[in-house]
Amino acid sequence: MQLRYNFRLHPSPGQRQALARAFGCARTVSNDGLRARQEAHAGGLPYIPDADLSKQVITQAKKTPERAWLGEVSAVVLQQALADLNTAYRNFFASITGQREGPKIAPPRFRSRKDNRQAIRFTKNARFTVTAGGKLRLPKIGDVPARWSRDLPAEPSSVTAIKDAAGRYFASFVVETGADPLPQTPHEVGIDLGLTHFAVLSDGRKIDNPRFLRRAERRLKKAQQALSRKDKGSNNRKKAAARVARAHARVADGRRDFAHKLSTQIIRDNQAVYVEDLCVKGLARTRLAKSVHDAGWSQFMAMLEYKAGRYGRGFAKVGRFFPSSKSCSACGAVAGTMPLNIRSWTCPCGAVHDRDVNAAINILAAGRAERLNACGGTVRPAA
Repeated sequence: MQLRYNFRLHPSPGQRQALARAFGCARTVSNDGLRARQEAHAGGLPYIPDADLSKQVITQAKKTPERAWLGEVSAVVLQQALADLNTAYRNFFASITGQREGPKIAPPRFRSRKDNRQAIRFTKNARFTVTAGGKLRLPKIGDVPARWSRDLPAEPSSVTAIKDAAGRYFASFVVETGADPLPQTPHEVGIDLGLTHFAVLSDGRKIDNPRFLRRAERRLKKAQQALSRKDKGSNNRKKAAARVARAHARVADGRRDFAHKLSTQIIRDNQAVYVEDLCVKGLARTRLAKSVHDAGWSQFMAMLEYKAGRYGRGFAKVGRFFPSSKSCSACGAVAGTMPLNIRSWTCPCGAVHDRDVNAAINILAAGRAERLNACGGTVRPAA
């Protein structure tokens, strides 16, 4: 299993200039390669192979006066930028031919120096190392101070230096790790995700929705108003844009930290976890779009899935059309229409249900049934 470990970097002013130079060179190589393939396609020429494109936009370009400055950065950075372009083309071709599942992939686009995120990648060929003093040594950049919050479990295969919209620098390591199973536990849980409560568990627990974006709306509104009043192209506008980016970064960091802590707790306490396969993209097109995005359901479910695989836990998604809220967890009867304003209801069998807790119990039962069927259990009821 491949995992990513992110650590904060604190480069010096000279190292920031070197990183900016590397970002610009990688961006230029990617754009030159994309432009060459677009011109070949417009001229009716065949698709330029990866090796030929590398010779054209890296090897031969370094010998010209217009691109001689490409030699000031590590060659691995340029090669990885071109590798990302080649991967984007392969994904695009696989998408339009039907070989790739999921939504259609757009063709590669030109990269801009105004993009919110700039990144370069170093592989083992670049010989990046962590020094004895705890600094990250990057070729042609230097020893960059890093804040190590934990130890890497294994030797990383690559590291990506990232600059986000808030002006922060990070090092993202890719590490190959094995399974680390936790001790067995008899508990299993079904989770019903919502907006009033972020998660309702089948054991009756309700986790409040932190609403990070809603709580920060006033501060964001003031920062964005100040940005809109600044003249375009001025230094004051750049400072105001940085303040807006930092405010959004605080919201995203808080949401990610909450999802990490909650998913880790649920995975440690339960042997199997079942959730509903929500259509988040469809819900994000409704009047609840801001609240849906603020909840971060997709991020939370992705964390549950990969942590379950790492720690030897079970994880499954119940179909989105399963009537978890309308089904009685006691007798199995399915009620008629049930608007969202109905938070509790009584079944004809006499059972009184809390809407969300009942849905979580039904999700747990449906997940267990699917697991038994997948393992060869009885599908049809007994005669």
